[in-house]
Amino acid sequence: MLQPSLSLSTKSPVLCIGEEQPKNWFTELQVLKGHFDIVRFLVQIDDFRCASAGDDGLVLVWNIETGERLQELRGHSQQITAITTFTCNNEVTSHTSLITASSDRSLSLWDPDTGNRVQIISDLQSSVKCLLVLERLCLWVSGGEELCLWNKDFQLQCHRQNHSDTGITALIELPKNCIAAAMDKEIVIYRLTVSDSSVSVAEIRRLSDHQDQIRALININDGLFASGSHAGELVLWDAIDWNILAYEHILWEESQANTQTEIRLGAPKPSEMSIQHLTTNGKLILAAVGSGLYVYNVQTKAVVAYRKVAHDSNVLHTMLLSDSELMSCSEDGSVRIWEIQDLPLPAEPASPGFFGMWNFSRSNKQSGPPSKKVMDIPNIRMLELTGDLIGHSGAVQMFVSFKENGLVTCSTDHLLILWKNGERQSHLRSLALFQKLEKKGGL
Repeated sequence: MLQPSLSLSTKSPVLCIGEEQPKNWFTELQVLKGHFDIVRFLVQIDDFRCASAGDDGLVLVWNIETGERLQELRGHSQQITAITTFTCNNEVTSHTSLITASSDRSLSLWDPDTGNRVQIISDLQSSVKCLLVLERLCLWVSGGEELCLWNKDFQLQCHRQNHSDTGITALIELPKNCIAAAMDKEIVIYRLTVSDSSVSVAEIRRLSDHQDQIRALININDGLFASGSHAGELVLWDAIDWNILAYEHILWEESQANTQTEIRLGAPKPSEMSIQHLTTNGKLILAAVGSGLYVYNVQTKAVVAYRKVAHDSNVLHTMLLSDSELMSCSEDGSVRIWEIQDLPLPAEPASPGFFGMWNFSRSNKQSGPPSKKVMDIPNIRMLELTGDLIGHSGAVQMFVSFKENGLVTCSTDHLLILWKNGERQSHLRSLALFQKLEKKGGL
């Protein structure tokens, strides 16, 4: 096993935590090679396997315990644009397959156990940008220039053409057989009608409350979902009647030194405001906003913590490890672990502009334009950097956590890295050696 360097880039000296990182348990890494272009996607198959895919058109299946490459799924001639697992249960067995979409305008169903391509759909009108599995109905949906509904045998059940330049970029399942699709600045609600002999899909509503392109769409719980836009809008929606429950417009601003009541209304770059990724644990929402992080409490509808500059470049993927710990990865090549901590006294940060301020607004669509107010800094907690995983030489696209079994990251450097708890791995190796010697009668 290779030992990772825990030193931080000199670009952000204020975030440097040095070699000693007692709260960072990822002290061993293993580099996984096999791709020859950007690796953009990771998907967990089961407790010990994941699949990776990207611009080389390959799908590789890995054993995350050993780092062994188990299968190489070849068939797509261009980059993979979406990948998901598809589990169809019956009374006796449960088997998980992989569905992939590619720029070659095809869809494939794979058996990750054998590496065989079970089904293929080619000559689509356009490439698919997103996939959604409706396991309860044993159906799945593909989104792009059109919305298509398929059964488990890859037979097209119905489809609807979209009239948008961007097409569908994200899909989530909603209650009562409904689907929400992000399409440019709108969220389109579709309802599925399922009978023994047929399946149909109909558009029933369009939510046009965002002012810019929707970049993220997630389920929070059975009654809520959220969306985030390129302009920094975070919207909470009722999943049953699709009304707005909260609207936050995130703008990074700097406080003026000569007054406590005014803020300098700067002009943030679009990339600094854009919500690139959203994740939730049902209680908190973690948003990647430009190069910063924003933690929002769903119940109180309030910001609980944030970090204006969490990375040197845009944050691409996030995860809530618990109510107090989170993780992020970035274009700067790093993966960072954060802890939500109370602000030290005095509340204002030592270096001007380092913490910044949130200028956010709430809007009720019936009461006119959003009003603005400044967040009360002392009521917000801070994100403290507790771990920095340095191993990739390119932008880290995303990661998948296998909890105590490790973490897998993928990057533009064509590599995957398997991060492990060094203390646990040492214990497991010692235990395996002991059992081997005991079996041979060496003890």
